[in-house]
Amino acid sequence: MSRATRDRVWDAVPLHATDRTLGQAGDEPVGEGHPLDMGHLDAATEAQVLARLLSRDFDAWSEAAARVGHCARPIRLHGTSQTVDARTGEVLSSFSSADSPLGVLHVRCGNRRAADCPSCSRVYAADTFHLIRAGVVGGKGVPDTVRENPLVFATLTAPSFGPVHGTRNGRRCRPYRTTDEAERCAHGRPMRCHATHGEGDPLLGQPLCGDCYDYASHVVWQWWAPELWRRFTITLRRTLARMLGISAHRLARIATVQFAKVAEYQLRGLIHFHALVRVDGKTTDDGDNHAPAPAGITAAVLASAIQTAATSVWFDAPPLFGGDLSRRLRFGSQVDARPVRDTHRTDDPDMQLEAEQVAGYLAKYATKSATDSTDTTSPHLHRLRATIAQTVDRQHTEGAATDQPMAEHPYALLGKWAHMLGFRGHFSSKSRRYSVTLGRLRRARVRFQRRLAAAKLEGRTLEARDLEDLLEDEDTETTLVVGQWTYAGSGWDTDGDAELARAAAARAREYAQERARARHERPHREEIGVERWN
Repeated sequence: MSRATRDRVWDAVPLHATDRTLGQAGDEPVGEGHPLDMGHLDAATEAQVLARLLSRDFDAWSEAAARVGHCARPIRLHGTSQTVDARTGEVLSSFSSADSPLGVLHVRCGNRRAADCPSCSRVYAADTFHLIRAGVVGGKGVPDTVRENPLVFATLTAPSFGPVHGTRNGRRCRPYRTTDEAERCAHGRPMRCHATHGEGDPLLGQPLCGDCYDYASHVVWQWWAPELWRRFTITLRRTLARMLGISAHRLARIATVQFAKVAEYQLRGLIHFHALVRVDGKTTDDGDNHAPAPAGITAAVLASAIQTAATSVWFDAPPLFGGDLSRRLRFGSQVDARPVRDTHRTDDPDMQLEAEQVAGYLAKYATKSATDSTDTTSPHLHRLRATIAQTVDRQHTEGAATDQPMAEHPYALLGKWAHMLGFRGHFSSKSRRYSVTLGRLRRARVRFQRRLAAAKLEGRTLEARDLEDLLEDEDTETTLVVGQWTYAGSGWDTDGDAELARAAAARAREYAQERARARHERPHREEIGVERWN
């Protein structure tokens, strides 16, 4: 794309969409001499971008894109809706998709994966961060007293299905063999590696011998990982009760174990779980008061219970197909459980581990997918996907021969989750009373947008008291929105529109990051005597 076209791309993007300046007087504009990144486009898509920029309805398209936060694949709807007073039945306002900038209503796709929609995944990550943060410091309906409750940051990994190359914290990969390992495997490949692998090394996560690696067991463990986690949460409560010398029933009457968990792909293509686990006291029947934990339950005790439960939980998985073996599945031996407020960061031993940092860490991984965290060209992952495909084919062949309905097979949907390397669980989840739900956060956002739009229409300023009930339950609403909508399609009209939306979303993300850095640096600049920012 030529420089002139690039400049036209940047100048065409509306200021309300990307906030061209940094927002501080005297700062350099974010967009000055730095156009949107559109240089990766092919000739056809570039032509579509230019056609959109020069079209008569560009302003309408720009407004529609800004309304959905430059979502990469918005949902298109036709229809109408009315806002009705719930008490009187009076119609307060009405809306039609024909009134939208392009004559159709665009709605965010809501995809959590950054690879599919950077804009929506950013919203999802922000919601997840606030959900997790509220469970450790309070807010969003959670009392501040949870700050004092025992809190542990835990990591549960997968077991080994064969030796793989790793960073080993800067040490040599596998310089020594264990007592039961031969110098070479049965396929003649060496079982040692003296290299020191750095980040980005293509060997990372690759088996020392692909023929020795147990791909079938890898697939089975990945498929049942959500079941292992479920059993872990049950075992944790029983283990904690046993450590306190009381029954599990008695523990349930005086305390509850709450958690927020996210899943992350390792380079070898296996999931491991990161979780914040908290113990609350319980003084009422519903237990929804986040009271202080009972005496005797400390963060250290909770960490010990997590270690014990993770190493003791197991599950006997059914065979993949006829003639296959049954496997007893467990978590890996590398279990990490650290009290959040009583330990230091591994990357900086002089800094204490902060709950907000852990919340941001977990939220970051909530938007990842298999392709975000792993190398799609990896021979190891290619072989893993091939194993899944072969397993599915064999299951269908056996099902056809025996007239067994595939829907009854325990791995019936394995092929559907091949793109996730066989993992079918939620990438982020929480216990019921850990904190606010994503649904309530989304409803609060919708309510805010409606009230902001109404305030603008009436020419008044939205005040703080107008936002106090955003997180209230729906039964407190005084208005109802009744609509009739039909699905018109998904995505923008052309690939060029989608790329333009992605580029604008990326610029908005860069702008937000600059603002965050500015807020972080401002106190430091004033503290060391640098001139004050305007």
